[in-house]
Amino acid sequence: MADPLGLAGFGVTLRTMFSKPVTENYPEQRSPVAGRYHGRHQLNRYADGLEKCIGCELCAWSCPADAIYVEGADNTDEERYSPGERYGRTYQINYLRCIGCGLCVEACPTRALTMTDDYEMADRDRGALIYDKDDLLAPLHEGEVPPPHPMREGLTAADYYRGEVDS
Repeated sequence: MADPLGLAGFGVTLRTMFSKPVTENYPEQRSPVAGRYHGRHQLNRYADGLEKCIGCELCAWSCPADAIYVEGADNTDEERYSPGERYGRTYQINYLRCIGCGLCVEACPTRALTMTDDYEMADRDRGALIYDKDDLLAPLHEGEVPPPHPMREGLTAADYYRGEVDS
């Protein structure tokens, strides 16, 4: 039977009118996110500071939104950024296009690219939402040296990939 006077809707109004409001203090208190939340990307490093990205461009190829641009370059003995033959010289993610699907993370063979729980990426300038390699690289920890520098003595690229480099 229909409610011609709309009393059911008025009942909802009365119920909520006298209940305590739910308020979030967002800027002061960040809400926790789910454990597998897909936020901002991060380019990871090995324990000695060398970058894990080998410039293979698989992340860019797997991106359905075409939000990632990678330009690889060759490492030299004088300038070594990663343990392999190549490194990602240019790395950009356009967050105006990114849909947060995580396919780029799955495609990365060295686990160089991961997603953090950082969700505060809003900006008034569209150009600021195109993150460069410097914006995406993980911060250096104590004991890590910023690249370029040689691999640790006695280690090969295979040792790095197997995770045998410790701090």
